[in-house]
Amino acid sequence: MRIIHFADLHLGVETYGRPDAATGLDTRLLDFLIAFDKLVDYAIAEKVDLVLFCGDAFKSRDPSQTQQREFARRIRKLADAGIPVFLLTGNHDLPATSGRATSTEIYDTLRIPKVTVASQAKVHTIETASGLLQVAALPWPRKSTLEGKAQGEGQNLSSEELKAKVEAAMSARIRQMADSLDPMLPSILAAHIWVDGAATASERKFILGSEPTVMLSNIALPAFDYVALGHLHKRQELTQNPPVIYSGSLERLDFGEERDDKGFYVIEFTKDGGRKHTDYHFHKLDGRRFLTLEKTLYEGELDPTLSVLKMLTNRSDDIAGAVVQLKLKMPEPVAPLLREAEIKNALKDAYYFGIAREVERQARNRLGAEHDESLTPLQALDKYLAMKGVSEARKKELMSKAAELMAEVES
Repeated sequence: MRIIHFADLHLGVETYGRPDAATGLDTRLLDFLIAFDKLVDYAIAEKVDLVLFCGDAFKSRDPSQTQQREFARRIRKLADAGIPVFLLTGNHDLPATSGRATSTEIYDTLRIPKVTVASQAKVHTIETASGLLQVAALPWPRKSTLEGKAQGEGQNLSSEELKAKVEAAMSARIRQMADSLDPMLPSILAAHIWVDGAATASERKFILGSEPTVMLSNIALPAFDYVALGHLHKRQELTQNPPVIYSGSLERLDFGEERDDKGFYVIEFTKDGGRKHTDYHFHKLDGRRFLTLEKTLYEGELDPTLSVLKMLTNRSDDIAGAVVQLKLKMPEPVAPLLREAEIKNALKDAYYFGIAREVERQARNRLGAEHDESLTPLQALDKYLAMKGVSEARKKELMSKAAELMAEVES
């Protein structure tokens, strides 16, 4: 039995994109769809038994009709090929208010053949071409549900108390699902969660304080043959027995993922004399590349622009087709010497580029070499009047008035 595990598609990310003349779609949306197409084509060519998606189909909780159409086309293509699809609900799939549908709920409502939508924590038994498969689903937790229940019981929980309650409920539910599994059948835990200690990519670490997390020991249970995770965009294998794996996002979202490989996992379950074995490997996709170039320029360079152009020429193959950010650091006198038009022309083969200048401003000390802050106000005035060539008589008069003012202020 072979299964594809992927997550965090995030259709709708359009940063660094532009309208495509042929389709009218944003070119970054096309990047994500191309990656999805490669996965779909692989699944059909290799006749996999299940495509398991671990949440966050779209960037927005309210995706556009175009984004929903493009996602549906690929889900339908898999289903028409006889490949079951399992769609787990992620945090980006949940509506902003209770009572509204999730972004993938329509597939469940229409009872699309071969498509299972998991928006609640429960065990699903999926019929595949190679036999039955158990998938214990743990979608993104709805804190509002537990909060409403607590309020109904007369409890007003703080944010930390609510977070702790959600974490305890998730861990308990994982254990309950694990205990209910048939040990003779292959089983997967599919979860859209943050595992404590897992590394991040483009996600912002500051949100961790408000997000519920689970301990690795609470999900790496022997009842599961494989733990498929979504939510964090950085691909990582947390344990091997059982395999606990974040597949990462299918395509790079921003420069936080510049050095991350993107793709999906292929899992294979086999039996040997009644004993189950799990093998897996990562299938890398060639997505949109992100490239950061940095150059420090120094005062005294005869032609700082030429120095930048030489670096760009040496990296021309890397620049072509990539999203590029060029960071230039320089002292203030160098800044006006840069010929930006020539630099932009050297970056013309990039998919997208941005140029950031970090100019080191030179401190100006109008009173000379002695540090201003080491002088008292009267000393500073005396030094200033001397620099301006004020006569001794006039200087004496001004210094006297200044001393009177200082005394008045101090009193």
